Amino acid sequence: MEQLNGAELQMRNVSKSFAGVPALKSVDFGVRGGEIHALLGSNGAGKSTLMKILSGAYEAEEGTVEIGGRSFRFNSPSDAKQAGIHCVYQEVDTSLVPHLSVSENIFMDRIASSKGEKWLNWRKLHDQAQTLLRRIGLSLSPRTLVRNLSLSEKQMVLIARLVAEEAKVAILDEPTAPLSIEETDKLFRIMEGLKASGIAVIFITHRLPEVFRICDRITVMRDGQRVLTEQRENIDAAAVVRAMLGRSFEEEYPKLSADIGETLFSVQGLYAGPRVKGVDLEVRRGEIAAVVGLVGAGKTELSRALFGADPVQKGTVSVGGRRADLRSPNDALRSGIALVPEERRKEGILVRESVLHNLSLPILQSISRLGILSGAAERKHADRQIAGLGIKTPGVSQLTAYLSGGNQQKVSIGKWLGTEAEVFLFDEPTKGVDIGAKSDIFRIIGQLARQGKGILYLTSEFPEALGLADRILVMCDGVIVKSFARGEASQEDLLYYASAGREELA
Repeated sequence: MEQLNGAELQMRNVSKSFAGVPALKSVDFGVRGGEIHALLGSNGAGKSTLMKILSGAYEAEEGTVEIGGRSFRFNSPSDAKQAGIHCVYQEVDTSLVPHLSVSENIFMDRIASSKGEKWLNWRKLHDQAQTLLRRIGLSLSPRTLVRNLSLSEKQMVLIARLVAEEAKVAILDEPTAPLSIEETDKLFRIMEGLKASGIAVIFITHRLPEVFRICDRITVMRDGQRVLTEQRENIDAAAVVRAMLGRSFEEEYPKLSADIGETLFSVQGLYAGPRVKGVDLEVRRGEIAAVVGLVGAGKTELSRALFGADPVQKGTVSVGGRRADLRSPNDALRSGIALVPEERRKEGILVRESVLHNLSLPILQSISRLGILSGAAERKHADRQIAGLGIKTPGVSQLTAYLSGGNQQKVSIGKWLGTEAEVFLFDEPTKGVDIGAKSDIFRIIGQLARQGKGILYLTSEFPEALGLADRILVMCDGVIVKSFARGEASQEDLLYYASAGREELA
C-alpha cells in the first residue's frame, strides 16, 4: 500500500453552495499519514459537506484535493475510493449487506470486480478475512452473517474493509456515538493501529474528551469556514468550544434559575424487566433531577417503564399525588408523563413525516373539531414551536429525516409542549447532537423547569449532569445507589458509584 508517510492530503480553497447559500467558503484542510486529526464543528458548520466532497459524494464548485502532491477531482465515491479515501459512517448498516458473511462484506469490492472468474476460493477468502480481523484485534468468525453482529462489530468490519482495500485516508464519522466505554476503548486501539500503519485518520465527533485523548491535531469549522487548526497539546477544551460556538466555555451548560417546589413525581419500589430492580426517586416542581450511569445500568429501561412502553412488574408511580396509569404510553401521557427517548429516529419522531405533522401528533384531538383537523390551528402550533425552540428548517413541510440531529431532537421535544404533561423524561437527549444544539436543548429544559415542570434527565454524560442538574442520582445495576445535591459531586465521584454501585465500598 502506498502510504502518505508524513505527506499531507491537502484540500485547498474548497467552496460549495446549495441553492445559492454558501456551505463552504474557501476552506483549507489537511491531514498527514500516520495522524489522527479531529474535525469539529456545530451542525451547519460545514464539516459534513467538506467530508462529502473529499469522499466523492459531492462535487466542489471551487478548490482542489491533493494526495502526496498529486491532484485529484472526484466525481463519485468510487473515484475517492480508488484514490484511497474511505469513510465509515455512523449509520453502519447503510454500508453493509446484512445477509452476507463478514468475509463477503470485507471483500465486497473484490468479489464484485472479479469478472470472468468462474469461481472464488472461499476458503482462501475466509482465511484472508480472519487474518485481517486478527490484525485489528477482532475475535470474530469470518463466516458469521453481518445481521447477527453488534453495532460495534459492524463498525470493525467496515474498518477491516478499508484496511483490505489499502486505504490511505480513513474518515470516521461519529464512530463512538452508539458505543459503550469498553467498545470505545477497543475502537481507539484500532485507530492507533491505523495511525501506526501510516493511514491518515479524520475523526469527526461531538465528544471533546475523546478528542483530547486520541487526536494529534484539531481543526474547528464554523459557518462554512475553517476557524482553527492546532496541535492537541497547544490548546484546551475551553478554546475549542469558544472556536466552535463563538462564545465562552461557561455557556456550554446554561443553567437557568427556577423555583423548586413540592414533590411532583414519585417512584417507589419500581421493578421492570431484568434491569430495573427496585428504583426509588422523587422529582420536585421546577427541579432537574439527573439519573447518571454507565451503559447497561438500566437508565433507558427505567425511562421506558415510566412511560408505559414496557410493563412494570411491581412498584408505584405518582404524579401530583395521584397514582399514574402506566399500562401504555397513551395512559402515561394522560397521567402527565412525556418521554423524549434515546433513539429519536426510531421512537421519537416519524422521519418520513413533515415537521408540521410531527409537532402536532400528540395534540390532534385538541386541534380537531368533529373529527376534522384544523389545518390553520396545526400550522399555528407548528410555527410557534419552530420559533420558540429555534428549529432550523426550510419550512413546516420539510421531512424530519432531512433535519440535523439537533433539530430532530428539538422536534422530538416540541411535540410534547402542547400537551398537559407535567413530568418530562429525557433519555440521553444530546446523543449525536453538536455542541451548539446541546446548548439550545439545555435552555429548553431549563425553561420547562421554570414553568414548574419536573425534569428527569437520564444520561451517561457526567459533565451534562454536573452542569445542568439540581440533584444527581447515580444508577448502577438497576437501582439508585447514591444521591448528590448540586455542587456536591465531581465526575470521579459519579464514576466511582456508577462503577462500584455500593456506598459501603467508599
